Amino acid sequence: MNRLPALVETPATLAVMAAHLRAQPLVAVDTESNAFHAYRQRVCLVQLADREREWAVDVRAIDDLTPLQDLFADAAVVKVLHAAEGDILALRRDLGFGIAPVFDTMVAARYLGRRRFGLADLLAEHFGVTLDKRFQRHDWGERPIAAPALRYALADVRHLPALHDLLREQLAHGGRLEEAQEEFQRIERSTPEDRDFDPESFWRVKGARDLPPRGRAVLRALYAYRDERARAQDRPPVKVLTDDALLAVARTQPLDSNSLRHCGLTPLQVDRYGHGVLAAVREGMQAPLPQPPKSGSPPDPRVTARYDALRAWRRQTGEALGVDPEVVMPNAALRALAGTAPRTEAEVARVAGLGPHKTARYAAGLVQVLRVTG
Repeated sequence: MNRLPALVETPATLAVMAAHLRAQPLVAVDTESNAFHAYRQRVCLVQLADREREWAVDVRAIDDLTPLQDLFADAAVVKVLHAAEGDILALRRDLGFGIAPVFDTMVAARYLGRRRFGLADLLAEHFGVTLDKRFQRHDWGERPIAAPALRYALADVRHLPALHDLLREQLAHGGRLEEAQEEFQRIERSTPEDRDFDPESFWRVKGARDLPPRGRAVLRALYAYRDERARAQDRPPVKVLTDDALLAVARTQPLDSNSLRHCGLTPLQVDRYGHGVLAAVREGMQAPLPQPPKSGSPPDPRVTARYDALRAWRRQTGEALGVDPEVVMPNAALRALAGTAPRTEAEVARVAGLGPHKTARYAAGLVQVLRVTG
């Protein structure tokens, strides 16, 4: 079938597309963001497909996305995504709405015990399809969207309906569909966290702890200056100045533009940022010395013992089921159980955030492990 990609750029075409898709039982969804090209990434394109054709919605060109929001909230339409959590977080962060109900083909593959569960791996295995990954770091904020980039974006949703059918049947046959659906529902509830810039996060720069105290103060000032420039230019901070450049400046603490050229800065960077970098160096030379983050109190050995026992139980359970241990229970749930040590199945389910089917399958075993470890 010759499938022609449709670029949706107007409210009228969005309304027509959404009305058509709301009459379908299943819609494939994916998103593209400008993650490698902006200070704060934003969703730029939303791709959708039914079993016959594909659409790409330019969300930057349409002010009122209500038809898309209504489609994503329609309980009668299953939305199929691969690695859905990232898309849901991005849509909530940038557009203010999420998606439900969801069928996540990556989660489904993991619940089936697949060791290779990337979309490219699954499509190659089941359909002999090879995905073109040349546009993985494409700037999706650029307009107009080039035809090869649009074809690339739509390829990710084209085969999702067929992949859904195959994986859903296998989950049902293996008795794991309801348990996987509990995970789909957890993903649907995902909400993004607001993260403001923290100048003290300069400690995350690899090599920061190897600097002398004064060099660390200079690095902190440089780190804050880089973020201010990146925010103003709407660029990723590392595209303003690399971490290696910040470390070199913090280590040598140059006081003139000529010296900056020996710190890994290009001539263009010296011309564009030299005055600001030197000002940050002077600020760091006078600033109070930063104190390394406190490591916190030593872990309670009883909690550590419970956590180790729970991990051993999870590993054995995963091996018995033929799935990755994280499919059985995420680390966060094990940490919560180890820290609170609930004694009943109901308490275990509440603390670990288990749905009915995981509770029925795992809660009794978890209680037994916790009782033995005390």
